[in-house]
Amino acid sequence: MSRLEEKIFREYMTFFEKAERERRWNVFQDIPWDRVNPGASEELALCAETFCSVEMYLPDYVANGINLVRSYFGQAWFQANWAYEESKHSLTLMQYLLRSGKRTEEQLSDLQHRILGKQWNLPFHTPRQMTFYGCVQEMATFVIYVKHRERAGAENDECLRTIYDFIARDEIAHCRFYQSVIKVLLEEDRAGTLADMAHVFANFEMPGVGLVPDYDARILKMREAGIDRGVFIQKVYMPILKYLGVSRHEMLTAQRAALDLRREGERRRDTSIEGLAPASNLGDAAPHALSA
Repeated sequence: MSRLEEKIFREYMTFFEKAERERRWNVFQDIPWDRVNPGASEELALCAETFCSVEMYLPDYVANGINLVRSYFGQAWFQANWAYEESKHSLTLMQYLLRSGKRTEEQLSDLQHRILGKQWNLPFHTPRQMTFYGCVQEMATFVIYVKHRERAGAENDECLRTIYDFIARDEIAHCRFYQSVIKVLLEEDRAGTLADMAHVFANFEMPGVGLVPDYDARILKMREAGIDRGVFIQKVYMPILKYLGVSRHEMLTAQRAALDLRREGERRRDTSIEGLAPASNLGDAAPHALSA
């Protein structure tokens, strides 16, 4: 085991020990199912269904993610633990939709078939980039669940409020693990890690985009809880940089460098086409991605 692998394994063991000691919850015993509010709005149910829909791509998330990091024990075992926790999220949300009477078994079965008719693919293709993608995605999801926890409370649905509370706790714990790994990677290769962070920030999309049925209409409803670009900057982007010890100036510099590199690649490609000559290999100029 290399020094880098050993550091990441230690981070996973810290994460796992805390999860076992403080964060485990039971779908059947810890959710106040008797406090479902059947009179809650359809908008509340639609948002819960949207969360559930995104979670249903779990087979793709797990297969693609764990294969990317399968050679690295700490991250591979984190993916296995992550899969268990995320599966619990989707099952709990499905139970809520059924027990609240907002959806029938037939409706959820139809939704599952529509969901699994499409496949989610990795948005980035190196372990380091996907680690940072996971960090951003989990932080964004945490912020969204917290907002919707407040919305569920406002509609006197203590059951859904509790579900969102448990899920939000899991999401921020996942984010903290990813952040701990990114800190290790910054120590090993700060310039390369910053370049990958800039690339992910510039191309980030939540996993349901283009996959979940009626996604655009669903997102409009979800944004009524107060989720917009400004919230993303203040509650996701800036807190991540602060936690990692990366200044905004440092990140903007990395973003400009990544943009310059992309433009240079485009310029060289255009020149090679005009001259009917093969383009030089830009791989050597691209930031090296650590396998972590």
